[in-house]
Amino acid sequence: MNEVLKCLQERRSCRSFLPKQLDEETLEAILTAGTFAASGRGRQAAKIVVLQKPEEIATLERMNAAVLGAPDAHPFFGAPTVCVVLADAEVSTAVEDGALVIGNLMTAAWSLGVGSCWVHRAREEFASDEGKKLLKQWGIEGNYIGVGHCVLGYPTGEFRPAAPRKANYVTRV
Repeated sequence: MNEVLKCLQERRSCRSFLPKQLDEETLEAILTAGTFAASGRGRQAAKIVVLQKPEEIATLERMNAAVLGAPDAHPFFGAPTVCVVLADAEVSTAVEDGALVIGNLMTAAWSLGVGSCWVHRAREEFASDEGKKLLKQWGIEGNYIGVGHCVLGYPTGEFRPAAPRKANYVTRV
């Protein structure tokens, strides 16, 4: 089977990570894949912010847990790297463009033996005053919305095989 198709079919979300940080070459390869995601009219509306400092991740994770309504939760699952994907709200395909970036990040990660998981609630985080303050602190100017987080790290264990695909997934006309 073609390696790309195999990767797409075998990729799974990871929710348990080793405390080891990704090596720079691996992270750079994953981020580069994210930047090559398709985008509406080639506008590249998305932006990736990479967090690896535990205190920065903790701040964002606290905000995410608050939106979740579970302040004691750990929605980033102990991942040592968090990629925040934002998109220019002025672009009509902002959410779609950001979603494709996250898909590329996750697929590239899997191909390199790195676990990943898409974590939601970025929209609410960065719509808040605290989120806007973070964007300013990070030097991000403009009207950006949060699309999602792609948490990355080396997985702690094995993954279950994919569930069977539903019978009516595809309709041909």
